[in-house]
Amino acid sequence: MSRAHKPQRDPRQVVVNQITSLRQYSRRFWKSASRFATWVPVSLIIGLAAGSAGAIFAIAVRQLTRLRLTHGWLIALLPLLGLLIVFTYRKSGFTNPRGTNLVIDAIRSPQPIPLAMAPLIFISTCLTHLGGGSAGREGAALQLGGSLGYQVGQRFHMDERDLHLATMCGMAACFAALFGTPLTSVIFVMEIITVGIMYYSALVPCTIAALTGAALAGRLGLKPTAYTVLSVPAAGLLPIFIVMLLAALCAAVSILFVYVMHHAEHYLQTWFPNPYLRVVMGAAAVLLLVWPFGRDYLGVGEAGIEAAFAGQVKPAAFILKLLFTAITLGSGFRGGEIVPTFFVGSTFGCWMGGLLGLDPSFGAAIGFLGCFCGVTNCPITTILLSIEVFGGQGIVYYFITAGLSYALSGYGGIYKMQQILYAKDKLLFKGPRGKTRATVTARDPARAPAKPAASPPVVTAEGATAVRSADTAVVQTPETAADPAETTAAD
Repeated sequence: MSRAHKPQRDPRQVVVNQITSLRQYSRRFWKSASRFATWVPVSLIIGLAAGSAGAIFAIAVRQLTRLRLTHGWLIALLPLLGLLIVFTYRKSGFTNPRGTNLVIDAIRSPQPIPLAMAPLIFISTCLTHLGGGSAGREGAALQLGGSLGYQVGQRFHMDERDLHLATMCGMAACFAALFGTPLTSVIFVMEIITVGIMYYSALVPCTIAALTGAALAGRLGLKPTAYTVLSVPAAGLLPIFIVMLLAALCAAVSILFVYVMHHAEHYLQTWFPNPYLRVVMGAAAVLLLVWPFGRDYLGVGEAGIEAAFAGQVKPAAFILKLLFTAITLGSGFRGGEIVPTFFVGSTFGCWMGGLLGLDPSFGAAIGFLGCFCGVTNCPITTILLSIEVFGGQGIVYYFITAGLSYALSGYGGIYKMQQILYAKDKLLFKGPRGKTRATVTARDPARAPAKPAASPPVVTAEGATAVRSADTAVVQTPETAADPAETTAAD
């Protein structure tokens, strides 16, 4: 039986098709290149604006901390400074400030970021540190940078999606200026918004902005965050097992950290509905804790982190820092949670690592990374952070720490607006409200259930098109109909 001969294609038509295809690729390339060329100067401008603000903020906090350490009586002003913070926010119209959660929400929605957020968080965080409130700086950096990035985007008349990107650039630049870790800053803002989804379109603009912010901070005399790990154990089954055990314990500590932070805020708001009374009572509680436990847990706590890497910590240090921070931030003072997390993690890791037979500085590094990953749900950021802060030695252990802490720390986090879309223990899509579906099964045609046939489209009286299946009805108006791929990317 003779084989069926395929019809021969016209050579001229083949050439025409190839030329058409090349033209399409060329148009896509030049479209991407033009967007890249547009974002380069915009990213530089955002990096300069947010980076300079972050550097000035870091210098201000450092000088105010030195002033407080020199004049110890300044902590007595903490109640008055708290009243000033509450008054300033309420006078500016922020009766219920959402802080970093507002910035995170603004990247996923049309939520605007007011310009007033930048000076408010700058001033209020400085006042908190002047009075000795236990708080970090990164919360202010994310809000400060996000607000400035959003405002720059508005000046360039960007659309909603580009405004989201400009906001992320500002966050990365300010974070990089504050900590001197540009690569970590870029991945952090890409990963923190929605766990399970990386906003890759932000990679190049945020990198340009972060490198600009870090370079500017370096020119102003700020040094990158770095700690020395004195001894990293040689590769072996026993050290790996010990690190896995310590990482699991760090995940438990991170769960405790998130629980205490959220519930302290809730209970303080319940017990003291008046914000002025609440901030005064919180300040009084912090000052009362200073009397038996000392001043080591006030402010940022960088001295405590350095002591942990030197192997000099008290067993209860991590609990006390958590208590000081929960009262400070829960009562209405302003600041961040990341640096207190570093304090809690490094002191716990130093103490527990020593009990498990690890070098105290190496245990502090494991705790530092494990608690950070547990409260932020950002394992990739944690791995990059380990490289920029501790160097490449011990990366295998740090990789294990990030993975285990992420897997065991549950679905909570310090930022309430953060969404975790995928399960941590299986290939399962959870969705922002807990609705689940197996992504592997849904994408496997052999295993996925057959979809019911859709009925023909029905045009409604308003001109909308309703597409009905067996159990769903989706209505799209001509104005709101969009490409599903674009909608997914925007979400």
